[in-house]
Amino acid sequence: MRSRARSRSGLEQRLGYQFADPDLLDRALTHSSAISPSKRIEHSYQRLEFLGDRVLGLVVADMLFRKLPKANEGELSRTLNTLVRKETCAIIARTLDLGREINLGDSEARTGGAEKDAILGDVTEAVIGAIFCDGGLGKAYEFVERMFGDHFTVGQADRADAKTTLQEWAQARGLEPPTYTQIERTGPDHAPEFTIAVVVGTHEPISAIGPSKKIAEHKAAEIFLVRQKVWKEPA
Repeated sequence: MRSRARSRSGLEQRLGYQFADPDLLDRALTHSSAISPSKRIEHSYQRLEFLGDRVLGLVVADMLFRKLPKANEGELSRTLNTLVRKETCAIIARTLDLGREINLGDSEARTGGAEKDAILGDVTEAVIGAIFCDGGLGKAYEFVERMFGDHFTVGQADRADAKTTLQEWAQARGLEPPTYTQIERTGPDHAPEFTIAVVVGTHEPISAIGPSKKIAEHKAAEIFLVRQKVWKEPA
């Protein structure tokens, strides 16, 4: 019990929030595979994930509304979708080193569950839900703003469509769809960096680095579009 208390204390420091009800944090970190089927609804993170997903969407929508006053509804929606997707939540989880805190069943642990984007993303949302339940919307807002605030800029409203735009550009020229290839993976498991190259027809390949494969793919597509003067260089 002391070991878990010390572990949770260190996690609370990384979260920047101390729980009045530690059981909420424990539940947010407990995967359904670690709980008997009859108790999964009550003791796993599933319900907190559902709540946290909605809180995250509300807070990010408000952040974007305030910080991007010139963005239209479409740009706001695209940026919102980029920020609240599982891949971004998984990046936050790795930043907080949540993987080593998750309670997993033996089979899920053996298959690397603590490093799966889907589980890491779910746990991030569950933690947001737990903070909301424990401290209210204000504390949840502070956490989301602190952890997600650096993951968007004015120019990121276009990022969600970079791969789609590049595919449409290639098709309009009678070219095969772009292909994305992982060149390298570096860094520790909790903070990996992926180098992805995109190839379109006979054009010179473009590579980019990102904390997940999908983000690196989007970056590579962006760079390609800028090079071909389809998009302007970000200000």
